[in-house]
Amino acid sequence: MITPHTPSFCRKCFKTLDIAARKCAVCDGKVVAHPELFDLSIAHLDCDAFYAAVEKRDNPELKDKPVIIGGGVRGVVSTACYVARTYGVRSAMPMFQALKACPDAIVIKPSMTKYGEIGRSIRQMMLSLTPMVEPLSIDEAFMDLTGTARLHGAAPAVTLAKLQADIEATHGITASVGLSHNKFLAKVASDLDKPKGFSVIGKAETIEFLAGLSVRKIWGIGAAMAAKLEKDGIRTIAHLQKLDAAELSKRYGEIGMRLARLSHGHDTRHVKPQRETKSVSSETTFNKDISDVQRLEDILWELCEKVSARMKASSFEGRVITLKLKTAAFKTVTRRHTLDKPGNLARTTFAAAKTMLHKAADGSVPYRLIGIGYSGLSYSGENQIEELFGEDRKRIEKQEKAIDDLRKKYGKDAVKAGRTLKKHRH
Repeated sequence: MITPHTPSFCRKCFKTLDIAARKCAVCDGKVVAHPELFDLSIAHLDCDAFYAAVEKRDNPELKDKPVIIGGGVRGVVSTACYVARTYGVRSAMPMFQALKACPDAIVIKPSMTKYGEIGRSIRQMMLSLTPMVEPLSIDEAFMDLTGTARLHGAAPAVTLAKLQADIEATHGITASVGLSHNKFLAKVASDLDKPKGFSVIGKAETIEFLAGLSVRKIWGIGAAMAAKLEKDGIRTIAHLQKLDAAELSKRYGEIGMRLARLSHGHDTRHVKPQRETKSVSSETTFNKDISDVQRLEDILWELCEKVSARMKASSFEGRVITLKLKTAAFKTVTRRHTLDKPGNLARTTFAAAKTMLHKAADGSVPYRLIGIGYSGLSYSGENQIEELFGEDRKRIEKQEKAIDDLRKKYGKDAVKAGRTLKKHRH
């Protein structure tokens, strides 16, 4: 409950206030007030419509227009600005559906290099405040600011508000912050008041606050699980709170235990500075469905080169190679191959991928997407492979490294393998 003497501060001048109010009497800035405001230190920071915000920053003419970042007509939405979202456009929505909902939208192809540079800069801004930063994606992360008040001369809440202001001043984009006593609630909070929000969920209010939310607010509950829960009469978190852990476990297995914990706001996970990379992959959606196996093979080679370059750049090797295909009817087909020894070379990847492709595709079924990826990762040097295709591995590594270096310097089209050249001639 907010009273005149509830702890509060101004998000504009960052002054701690004696009397809570909607606006700061000093600078007319927006005020944050909460009984536990200066006692909480677990945060989730998420940039608002990140890709679209960067593009709008770089082109002011887009400011009030609906902008979608994503692939072609057959691709999916990577990010939709808040204007486009009013039309019902959402991330991961097929592009044809997005354009049907918002035909006047301006579609922009993602510029991952640009987004990556900004994302890394924001990550460094976070790390300057605490080493306890756990990235979730290029534009969001958990932060634990426990014990940093003396270092920064302010409570974590005020430090986070200053970070929001610094991000906007430095990069011209906004971010939203959720502050609470654990990761689950911090992430729920960060989504409550977008864009440029600052929301707090305290310990004392946890049960009551969660009760009024949809089950979809629980991290990881997708459309299928939500539909299953709704069929069982469970639409809100309050419905979950009325069921004990044993009943939920009996109904839904392991996920039932998770629902029991999170519906009561219990989350014992710590913020982990290093988030383990579990897989590296690349895929592409075609503008027109493809059934010709040779064409699929040519595209697959380019994806293998891309994944290989990313693996080598991160010093990763992988043991499991996964081929992904999606039919015109949106049916997903996956095939996996386990290598005798971990690898990361393009030729290693393609040799396994090509075999899987020919087993999965015979030319009779058209596909709209193809992808390739590695899992079972380890760091290069932990495993040694002496020979590959009868050739010395080190020589092949040097060849591929030289190609990777030239592409970094002159662009991806600077060097093409014979297979790629053949494809472009046709």
